[in-house]
Amino acid sequence: MRVSVVGAGLGGLALAQGLRGAGIETEVFERDPGIVARFQGYRLVLNPIGFQAVRDCLPTRWHPLLDEIVMDATAEQLILDPQLNEIGRLGAGRTGIVVDRQVLRHLLLTGLDIHTDAAFTGYDAQADGRVRAQFTHRDPVVSDLLVGADGVTSAVRGVLSPQTTPTDTGVRFVIGRTPLTDEFEGLSKAFGSKIAGDGVSLLLGAMRFRTPPKQAAEQLAPEVTLPDIGDYVRWAMILPPNGSLEDLSAQDAVLSRMDGWHPQLRALIEEADPDNSTLLSIRVVKPGARWATGPVTLLGDAIHATSPTGGNGANTALRDADLLRRCLIDADQGRQDLLGAVADYENQMFEYGAEAVRSSLEKLPAFAPEAKLS
Repeated sequence: MRVSVVGAGLGGLALAQGLRGAGIETEVFERDPGIVARFQGYRLVLNPIGFQAVRDCLPTRWHPLLDEIVMDATAEQLILDPQLNEIGRLGAGRTGIVVDRQVLRHLLLTGLDIHTDAAFTGYDAQADGRVRAQFTHRDPVVSDLLVGADGVTSAVRGVLSPQTTPTDTGVRFVIGRTPLTDEFEGLSKAFGSKIAGDGVSLLLGAMRFRTPPKQAAEQLAPEVTLPDIGDYVRWAMILPPNGSLEDLSAQDAVLSRMDGWHPQLRALIEEADPDNSTLLSIRVVKPGARWATGPVTLLGDAIHATSPTGGNGANTALRDADLLRRCLIDADQGRQDLLGAVADYENQMFEYGAEAVRSSLEKLPAFAPEAKLS
């Protein structure tokens, strides 16, 4: 069996690792000109399903390394005012496994066959049931299965399911990170909580590595190269829907909305790494009408992009990867045919994917009351 994966995000890479471990030929095609062409370094909270999924997709020899570069997290999920006084609660406390996206992505990249600067342009179904995919700057590739793991603007989805399109909630947010120095330890009660300002919400989260990733890889898996990164605070400010940024930098856009805020909060933004601060929009993709099962399918944000307020986007993509991995191994080992395996995956994925989008949107008004949810 030969599988082509379009998109080198966490879901696509986890699938490729899982298939590679099962001896299934897999290639990954990425439209970016290089693996580190874009900042992908924010912190993620993985639930038990998401963490087990990525663990199951990785070789067992890397499990000790994975365990060393994550942290357990417990957050009270308070609501604080700009002076850090408690004024409410978001709900029940939240626990999970915290991981840095950039670090995890580098682990997942290790040993894979990755083709960069290969934007997907279309595909054709072949008479023998296989699929021929076209890319920029390289020859077409024929495979038994084409997997679109290429995000919210998925080019694969545009061909397979053109009626399924992203919905823009109108909400924008600025995300960044600041080194976690002693100066900011005093903010610890705000980690995992929402700071409610005038029409904006600021969210903070700590990333503390058990062992610095580069050092951990050198000690536990020398064939893996991980980024040289230290502990940090991830921050994100959710802005009013369609709010003007007045051509400001990401940091200045946040600071312009923090007049009179606690000096430690302002210092946190002022001392952020400008190269790791960026403006993003919140768009969702709701799984719609099913396509006829065939040699092309979708994974992750390409078919069920969620609002980050749900905390379930990466978890659901990793769940997809592990489920599809297991289904394809069954097909490769003759326990069922390929189309049956793909159908089994899609039947389950559509159900929990739709629920992930719904639950993420349900939580969005707590952070952006004027968001467009229809």
